[in-house]
Amino acid sequence: MSIQPEKFKTLVKAAAEQIIASAPELTALDQAIGDGDHGTNMKRGFQAVLGKLEAIVAQPLDEAFKTIGKTLVLTVGGASGPLYGSFFMAVGDALSRDKRLPEDLAEVFGTGVGAVSTRGRSQPGEKTMLDVLVPVLQTLRAEAGRPDLVARIRETASKAVAHTVPMQATKGRASFLGARSVGHVDPGARSSCLLLHAVCDTLESRP
Repeated sequence: MSIQPEKFKTLVKAAAEQIIASAPELTALDQAIGDGDHGTNMKRGFQAVLGKLEAIVAQPLDEAFKTIGKTLVLTVGGASGPLYGSFFMAVGDALSRDKRLPEDLAEVFGTGVGAVSTRGRSQPGEKTMLDVLVPVLQTLRAEAGRPDLVARIRETASKAVAHTVPMQATKGRASFLGARSVGHVDPGARSSCLLLHAVCDTLESRP
């Protein structure tokens, strides 16, 4: 079994619209510890994805993910474009190697997370998007098959975002603030959480 084009379209649309709607929140978070452009950049990237959504979903699933990744690299800018782009392109590469969704979700998601870690030269605990992606990956691996897996993923992502507040950033622009980065939500972690929540909400509303 593989995810159907119409369902994939619905998921991508929901995720993109969530980021676009949340741009002011992401910008405010980034103004506190970054360059202040995360919301604007992410909005631009996902607007570009929406603009070519029909063409994306017409492709085989692996190529569709790669196109999303390339689009984000070219349009988001800053550090987030290459990081998010690497995630989606790595997912596409995994699917090109005979992995399937949803059957191999944990492995495919893990490939994307690994690409983010490699591209950003970062690990969990450094106040980045990995502080959401890695706990979610752990949940996928540990709780696969549970009937409430979608709810558990949503909960994991929410808790992981909150855990970035007491962290001191050691990667990215926020790392220049040192101890002053403590007490703030990481913008990349928040945008990752928003994407995951959008997917989870859509899966639960359209099983």
